Amino acid sequence: MEQIITDAQKRMSKSIDALRGELSKIRTGKATPALLEGIKIDYYGTPTPLQQVGNVTVLDAHSLSITPWDKSMVNVIDKAILAAGLGLNPVSDGTNLRIPIPPLTEERRKDMVKMIKKIGEDNKIAIRNIRRDANERLKKSLKDKLISEDDLKEAEEKVQKITNDSISSVEEVLKHKEKELMEV
Repeated sequence: MEQIITDAQKRMSKSIDALRGELSKIRTGKATPALLEGIKIDYYGTPTPLQQVGNVTVLDAHSLSITPWDKSMVNVIDKAILAAGLGLNPVSDGTNLRIPIPPLTEERRKDMVKMIKKIGEDNKIAIRNIRRDANERLKKSLKDKLISEDDLKEAEEKVQKITNDSISSVEEVLKHKEKELMEV
């Protein structure tokens, strides 16, 4: 019984961590290396994450810098960033790339808030599915006479409390990201 509850708690926690990772890739008008995490570079025929072909640093609140370890990769990195469709335009000086992060328009901010709310709702659905799965496993344990009805009721209450805590954590993460997005 405790194993089922612990498993559900771990899975919900992973779901919240995945949400944080997903939201970190969303541009807020502030420079962060996470904006470039999904970009793959064609490194001599092998798709390689950008972070493995160069050093990505934050210059200031509105610009990033990429220093490739192999200077011949500057143009390849430039093209990959443009092809990623992030709305970023790298500026090359031959050996480094500077990426200015343009400020977001009010309309774009509102669109992004809608997008993060949808991502958050999908995450809440995933958490509820984990709850349903845990409750089904607990009911199967009751059916197999491994636990009593009182144990089942107590365990379901624990699972519900974990679910409520996880959903409120999702709400907090979303609220923080929305505040960050709407900041000018």
